[in-house]
Amino acid sequence: MPSVLVSTEAGVMTLTLNRPDKLNAFVGEMHGLLREAMSVAESDAAIRALLLTGAGRGFCAGQDLSERNLNDPKLDLGAGLDAHYNPFVRRLRALPKPVVCAVNGIAAGAGANIALSCDLVLAARSASFLQAFAKIALVPDCGGTYWLPRLAGTARAMGMALLADRVSAEDAERWGLIWKCVDDDKLMDEARKLAHSLAAGPTHTYGTIKKAIYASATNTLDQQLDLEREFQREVGRHTDYREGVAAFLEKRKPDFTGR
Repeated sequence: MPSVLVSTEAGVMTLTLNRPDKLNAFVGEMHGLLREAMSVAESDAAIRALLLTGAGRGFCAGQDLSERNLNDPKLDLGAGLDAHYNPFVRRLRALPKPVVCAVNGIAAGAGANIALSCDLVLAARSASFLQAFAKIALVPDCGGTYWLPRLAGTARAMGMALLADRVSAEDAERWGLIWKCVDDDKLMDEARKLAHSLAAGPTHTYGTIKKAIYASATNTLDQQLDLEREFQREVGRHTDYREGVAAFLEKRKPDFTGR
């Protein structure tokens, strides 16, 4: 079985990390399969939403440490980030389509931060998030030091990073780390329902909303107001806007093309 399962249905591409016996810890093959899948998601207009989850009892335990050769005098963990993890995180954020993550179990290390890089994160009530890096004398990566203070605040970010304690899904929701905590038996149904709802929406507009919200982290208010003006000008010329207004006035469900 491949270490990443890829399926597409009704405009939703589902990526399932598939090393359940290892809590879906990352190995080299997985990076290659994710790169291939992302290329399809980016280029295929029929794919209008992405759903990321894990097989078995965990979402992702981060890097599989058995792949590390600690006796290699040229060991360069930064090179691995440059080659694999960082491009994946950047592609998730830049994908002009909504990305939903269903965290079905433990999300640790790189797995936690890849989950947090998605647009909407749902987590099973039994799931948890763990910044495990300090336990092996490493620094949070895959955007961890970026997401955590912005989502949960500096105090909680520092606590998660320095103490490496598990954070429950319920606390993650309460802290603003994720969108929603749901009962375990309802997670995938809710995640699929959400992804399919987004896939039927104004995809082009969703991509523009992503750009606007993510740009706000480094923009001044004036810059953001100007950006909103330009984005509103652009989406206002799109066929989905005309369809949305017509459907509202005609009291019917809109039929967005997303293109």
